[in-house]
Amino acid sequence: MTLPTGVSRRSVLAASAAATVAAPLVSSSGAQAGGTAVEKTYRLTVLGTSDTHGNVYNWDYYRDAEYDDSAHNDVGVAKLAALVNRLRAEATGPVLVLDAGDTIQGTPLATYYAKQEPITATGEKHPMARAMNVLHYDAVTLGNHEFNYGLPLLNLWIRQLGFPALAANAISVKTGKPAFTPYVIKKVSLGRHAPTLRVGILGLTNPGSAIWDRANVEGKLQFADMIATAAKWVPIMRARGADVVLISAHGGDSGTSSYGPELPNENPTALIAEQVPGIDAILFGHAHREVPQRFVTNLKTGEQVLLSEPSKWGQRLTKMDFDITRVKGQWKITTKAATSLNTNTVEADPKVLAAVRGQHEKTVAYVNQVVAASTVELSAATSRYEDTPILDYINKVQTDTVTAALAASEYASLPVLSIAAPFSRTAVFPQGDVKIKDVAGLYIYDNTLEAVVLTGAEVKAYLEYSAKYFVTHAVGAPVNPETISDPAVPDYNYDVLSGVDYDIDISKPVGSRITRLQIGGVDVAADARFVVAVNNYRRSGGGSFPGIVKTQVYNEQQEIRQLLIDWAQAKGRIDPADFSVRNWQLVREGVPVF
Repeated sequence: MTLPTGVSRRSVLAASAAATVAAPLVSSSGAQAGGTAVEKTYRLTVLGTSDTHGNVYNWDYYRDAEYDDSAHNDVGVAKLAALVNRLRAEATGPVLVLDAGDTIQGTPLATYYAKQEPITATGEKHPMARAMNVLHYDAVTLGNHEFNYGLPLLNLWIRQLGFPALAANAISVKTGKPAFTPYVIKKVSLGRHAPTLRVGILGLTNPGSAIWDRANVEGKLQFADMIATAAKWVPIMRARGADVVLISAHGGDSGTSSYGPELPNENPTALIAEQVPGIDAILFGHAHREVPQRFVTNLKTGEQVLLSEPSKWGQRLTKMDFDITRVKGQWKITTKAATSLNTNTVEADPKVLAAVRGQHEKTVAYVNQVVAASTVELSAATSRYEDTPILDYINKVQTDTVTAALAASEYASLPVLSIAAPFSRTAVFPQGDVKIKDVAGLYIYDNTLEAVVLTGAEVKAYLEYSAKYFVTHAVGAPVNPETISDPAVPDYNYDVLSGVDYDIDISKPVGSRITRLQIGGVDVAADARFVVAVNNYRRSGGGSFPGIVKTQVYNEQQEIRQLLIDWAQAKGRIDPADFSVRNWQLVREGVPVF
């Protein structure tokens, strides 16, 4: 068999060599109507995690303290492992543990072993491989963030796992076949005298990776429709003996996408349940929502498909229970249910903590390095609805970088604008020492810097699209900063621009809100040309902003977070006088809102 690059023979189509899970019997026999003897009933439990995003310890690297939020949630694989171990000990039947993706990105711990000391260069084992191997997963699905650091690092991480990594719809451009393991079939022992139960697990990753990580996957991978892929593989799994079919999918259940129709649906899990027969349950992720239990009726068979999503970062664990009996020589699920368990109810598993302790401590030391001294405290708390110096800092660094790079080019005479989003509401540069953790807390994503050329008309259209973030507020109506935005639009899909002066009138309908767009008091002409500094996520189409998906005039693959650190280190001080410019505001009929 020819294997895709980076995929081990052990992991490919593991249906023929699946592991065995042992378990005792569950319940005793009874009687059906008519006096027919009922076969014994067995309990299969499936535990599910998703969107752990590099969290192992219950630790906030940006605050250098134990993680806590207003609901007192905990995070991390160590917490998940403790809960999984308890449930395994309590179980009266076999237990399988699955993950629905977005594993190796999201914390300074994960970034450190992708960027500062990448596992591809050092031979180090990835902390998320160490942690997950202690927990003993049965399979993990690849999420879109698995592709953030390129295929070499991803493939090495997969080889370090003690279980399969699944992604049936990630197709090798070279071979036209799945680049990763599509599915596994686990042989589950229900007891000494019971026939073996075969549980099929199909993994589906998110098609949005084709946009969000275009630089890493273009020409190498294509991402097929998740619904069509399920329709292809579920019958194959059934034909190859799967008694139960589970899907582990990195896509939400809303049926909507953050990008346009040029790619398959980003959040199709409910549609998969509706349209593809033969599926018993779906563990899903990507949306970071807690969905303890949802039933969707399959339109072809009338069967109820069980869905569950376990929130994010290890805050929740999905628990699915299936009661199974033997009917006419075949296994049949008689009942199924799911619930969501909070990981703040257990102490962290010491074995997981021990496995990653050295890497955790190295990361803590790294993020506490001082990069500069700030003359005043700078906060991102209000960056969504008013111009703040801390967001101007991002735009200043991006502008300076692009301006210097294009100084000898044909674009040198064009004004440089810059785009930044309020990624964090809690980021703060304290007065005095600013550390790497403070910069990382402001710029939480591993984006790189790019630049394109936009016209004045395109800049205005871009700002109009961004302004849909705000709820319409009539003149005179009260404005509450906490409810000023549309909850359907995440903060990271609202952008502010530097280099132009503009007003956003939130009393006007979406599409007619940019009532002033000027430079030096002069209206920006529709045919004016600008170089616009922007992150790779946005430039690649993330958020579906208009006009920005075009050929770059600058793309040196420099990580924006590192540029922010380098700028501060070079200056030695962070002073708003060097970068703060109040160039935009919210208004109603020309009157500032704040």
